[in-house]
Amino acid sequence: MTADRATDLAPPADERADAPPHTGGILGRAHRALTFGIISVVSVVAFEAIAVNTAMPVAARALDGIGLYAFAFSAYFTASLFAMALAGEWSDRHGPLAPLFAGIAAFGAGLLVAGGAQGMGMFVAGRGVQGMGGGMVVVALYVVVGRAYPDRLRPSIMAAFSAAWVVPVIVGPLVAGTITEQLGWRWVFLAIPVLILLPLAVMLPALRKLPRTRPGPDGGVRRVLGNRRCRLALAAAVGACLLQYAGQHPAWIALAPAAAGLALLVPGIVRLLPRGTFRAGRGLPSVVLMRGLAAGALVGSESFIPLMLVTQRGLSPTLAGLSLTGGGLTWALGSYVQSRPRMEPHRERLMGLGMVLLAAAIVTVPLALLDAVPVAIVAAAWTVGGFGMGLNISSGGVLLLKLSRPEEAGSNSASLQMSDALGNVTFVGVGGVLFAAFGGGSIAAHGPAAAAGAAPASHPAAFAAVFAAMAVVALAGAGVTSRLRPERV
Repeated sequence: MTADRATDLAPPADERADAPPHTGGILGRAHRALTFGIISVVSVVAFEAIAVNTAMPVAARALDGIGLYAFAFSAYFTASLFAMALAGEWSDRHGPLAPLFAGIAAFGAGLLVAGGAQGMGMFVAGRGVQGMGGGMVVVALYVVVGRAYPDRLRPSIMAAFSAAWVVPVIVGPLVAGTITEQLGWRWVFLAIPVLILLPLAVMLPALRKLPRTRPGPDGGVRRVLGNRRCRLALAAAVGACLLQYAGQHPAWIALAPAAAGLALLVPGIVRLLPRGTFRAGRGLPSVVLMRGLAAGALVGSESFIPLMLVTQRGLSPTLAGLSLTGGGLTWALGSYVQSRPRMEPHRERLMGLGMVLLAAAIVTVPLALLDAVPVAIVAAAWTVGGFGMGLNISSGGVLLLKLSRPEEAGSNSASLQMSDALGNVTFVGVGGVLFAAFGGGSIAAHGPAAAAGAAPASHPAAFAAVFAAMAVVALAGAGVTSRLRPERV
């Protein structure tokens, strides 16, 4: 995968000859500043994700864009496909500092574009710019972990990634819902860029102390942008856009963009991900595949939960967003559980258990479409699914770094995150197609929850179809568990 690179990443701290044998935990003196910086960055990204889920139903209605609801999510993940490949190459050649801060800047710019949008098209474009930034940030952070933390601390720092979601999950729905109802949905997007300044200030001194990577003769910016992996990622992102466009326009004329989308997406993704990913090859390929299935099943479901609760059960955006809070808390708990040293021999089983719990949660959610079922069942189900994701996602990151050579940390981390993004794009797109096919797109732009006393519109089949499909995806991920261990030589 990386034979054409002229430079390697500097080895992790525990592999350098001058590294001390024991440097404490992730909050020890050697790692404290960097850990706080990472937590700050992840917390801002987490708050944005929670806030967007809360505000999105209102924003889509205000912009008369319910028909493009799924695009508002998939645009983020589609753009991040290209950004992740770019960040992986950039990090391997020059270190993670530049892609990390470029990503943070793009993330903030996308928020401003989305918050100022006058139509759904501009809003979707802003989400795409956000995706560029988010894709670069997440890959750069994985490279930072691979270079700065020894093997024994990586499960703990992965748990810290999840712990960084705790406060945003608790306060995010309430804050975003209150802002949406009192000031308007735009301020949910326009206010978040201010929060980016703190992570910038916290992380910069610690990141400057990381070992520098020696740039090779072909390591310039234009060379990075023109790299084969970046070109393939760009083709895959364009192909994903064309496929989703075709899926939401069911007519004969849509066959042309669908065919073009497949021609761009399939070859690009096959070459970007580790060989054997789509046939669940043992070891790294299955880790990457399982990550995409887990992320896609979760986001494909979670994107439609607030919309379902607002339109079918008449909840306010605040209450609908709060239904996801328990899942974020138990995600952190599941991540903590996997980080315990005695869990190391059982990591693959933990990942399988996590997928089963996620599938059970997704199957339970559509019961809320029945008036006789308390709406609180969604919150209860999502606490179970969140715990399963905590077991799965953090363990996947640990396994990936364990199976990667130092010089492949950037590209393999990019592959893992691209699998995330591909899963999100694919299954949010599938959800959008199913939602439209079963009549969900006809929910009025100023629908039932917008006016007091109005009866909810009835489109239960559209939501049920989405959740049924995502449950099947989660179960498929559970089936990959037996392939996570590499072949013994």
